[in-house]
Amino acid sequence: MGQTYECEHPVYSRCTLYLIGKKGLAVIQQRYDSVTKATTWTEIDPWLIDEIYINRNFKRYFDKMSDFPINGIYPTVPIRKLMWALRMKPLEKDIWETVFDRPSV
Repeated sequence: MGQTYECEHPVYSRCTLYLIGKKGLAVIQQRYDSVTKATTWTEIDPWLIDEIYINRNFKRYFDKMSDFPINGIYPTVPIRKLMWALRMKPLEKDIWETVFDRPSV
């Protein structure tokens, strides 16, 4: 199951971490502050945590994308990309959103 995880990633400091054994996958969602007009990456909405975990395609995706942490940082995927991979209807994209992607190696 997913849990809020704090780390020293250069782009975010909090994410939703799914752990199975010692391997993990960090999932992030972008937020917008209308006062400062700034965006930040942070943990996903609470209602999504279980929906992701119980999805029939989650374990396969997790096995493909997860890994052991390096300096406390796990492989990261944005929520919309994860939802597409799980064949879930993704969250609507807002005009202020930017891209976060980890290139496949």
